[in-house]
Amino acid sequence: MPLRIDPDGRRSVAVEVEVPGTAEEVWREIATGPGISSWFVPTKVEEREGGALTSSFGPGMDSQATVTSWDPPHRFAAESRDDMGPNDPTIATEWIVEARAGGTCIVRVVHSWFTSRDKWDHQFEIATYGWQGFFRILRLRLAHFAGWPCSAFQAMGAAAGSVGESWAALTGTLGIEAPQLGGRITTGAGAPPLGGTVERIGPDQFPELLVRLDPPGPGIAHLFAMPMGRQVILSVRLFLYGEEAASAAAAEEPRWRRWLAERFPMGS
Repeated sequence: MPLRIDPDGRRSVAVEVEVPGTAEEVWREIATGPGISSWFVPTKVEEREGGALTSSFGPGMDSQATVTSWDPPHRFAAESRDDMGPNDPTIATEWIVEARAGGTCIVRVVHSWFTSRDKWDHQFEIATYGWQGFFRILRLRLAHFAGWPCSAFQAMGAAAGSVGESWAALTGTLGIEAPQLGGRITTGAGAPPLGGTVERIGPDQFPELLVRLDPPGPGIAHLFAMPMGRQVILSVRLFLYGEEAASAAAAEEPRWRRWLAERFPMGS
């Protein structure tokens, strides 16, 4: 999304999505710990002004923020320092829920910061693409699994070569080389069981696969490849829903971690 620069030095980026549900239903998904964790990353929220908001992106990769405004079910805001480098600015993040006719809502997230420097602009422009991906998961969650208990996990591997080559290696090893939008996929022999309906296929420069799952249970799978240094990170993220989600995740997480470590070891 385009970067906006105001005359007073405020810089901002914004992303929005239309999702099914009432304002109260959507608020539970974007402003509570269990709700956010069901489509984003593991998150804890103290639901009040002055409360702490902590999102975990992996071991030692927690993002800490303080809630500065709390107005359910319409708006909340938080401020954070994201350790982007020396003299990094304070980041204000605003979440807005706007009810629309027909049983849908617009969810909008706005990141803003004050600086006369363009040092962090590219990082935030790139971050908007990440929000678009997570918002697709949110929309599927609300359309098919709203209110269901969730257990989620992420397993990662790494590959050498280009993003396209690494992505082809992952999907080929899984046995899903040529998925079709709206069609079904099923992983092949030797891969952890995963099957369902393809909801999105990413472009070549940002390869990803979003699947509404049957096995290993009701849920959403998000597979993607992302360049990082001299390697390409291959990520498999599963959101499992329903009363059996916790037991299913407990069984599948070590299976995926082992499978990726054997075929796409990190740091190789």
